[in-house]
Amino acid sequence: MPRIAVEDNSRMSLRIRAEEKAVLLRAVALKHTDLTDFVIRHALRAAKAVIEEADHVKLSKRDSLRVLDLLENPPAPNAKLRAAARALPKRSSS
Repeated sequence: MPRIAVEDNSRMSLRIRAEEKAVLLRAVALKHTDLTDFVIRHALRAAKAVIEEADHVKLSKRDSLRVLDLLENPPAPNAKLRAAARALPKRSSS
């Protein structure tokens, strides 16, 4: 998992080419807002979409059916699974 960078203040600096800034400023003018609000609103929307996509597993129909089948009809534990279960620390009953 990527490390999250946290700064002590609420400022963020970035470099941008003049042509890209001109496009942003035109969009800002058309939306009657300021550059900070525009960039934050759209960057957050994109960031949330990336996080949403990363948080969900996408399976094919075949794989989805296989997972459901395994949940409904789990295989018998094999020797490795039984050994792993025995190696777990004992839980206290308090």
